[in-house]
Amino acid sequence: MNRRSLPLLLAAALSALAMPALAGNDVTDPELPHSLTGDSPVAVQWTDPEAFSDIRLSGNRWEARRGDWVEQIARYVRQRAERELPAGSTLDVTIRDIRRAGMYEPWNGPRMDHVRIIKDHYPPRIDLDFVLRDANGTVIAEGPRELRDMGFLSRAGSAMNSDALRYEKQLVDDWLRRDLRPAIAQR
Repeated sequence: MNRRSLPLLLAAALSALAMPALAGNDVTDPELPHSLTGDSPVAVQWTDPEAFSDIRLSGNRWEARRGDWVEQIARYVRQRAERELPAGSTLDVTIRDIRRAGMYEPWNGPRMDHVRIIKDHYPPRIDLDFVLRDANGTVIAEGPRELRDMGFLSRAGSAMNSDALRYEKQLVDDWLRRDLRPAIAQR
């Protein structure tokens, strides 16, 4: 082996060792749970992320699968809904589909194929089913919901927020304000 090939060989070996750490989580990993655990009046579960629109239609399935964004959205649903529920009430949520705001545009070249491009014609979407029960176990609201925000880029303050899931979290906040608050207030 000559001296010039040693650094290349070393770099290749280090890259191979680092790849699992750099890959991060894969939201479609079958070993991952499809529900949140813990004691809470808000139960959140989700269907198989492999079938989510965000992965199927992403433009870069490998990048779309990275991270724990499904669980982050589920935790956000739980956290925000817990604030809304009166004592003794419960909420069961099943997330059926997620399409995050933006899209990968591989046609912009290899330097941009891993960058999610946010444009107004790539709005966030979340489809879910829910059942809201009062303290007696009586269903007070339920049904499927298709959460959409076609004007997500024109909301005040969203451009200043650096949270990668800010647009999806806004969908959750809008849903809770629109559906759950009025149902709870009628009781």
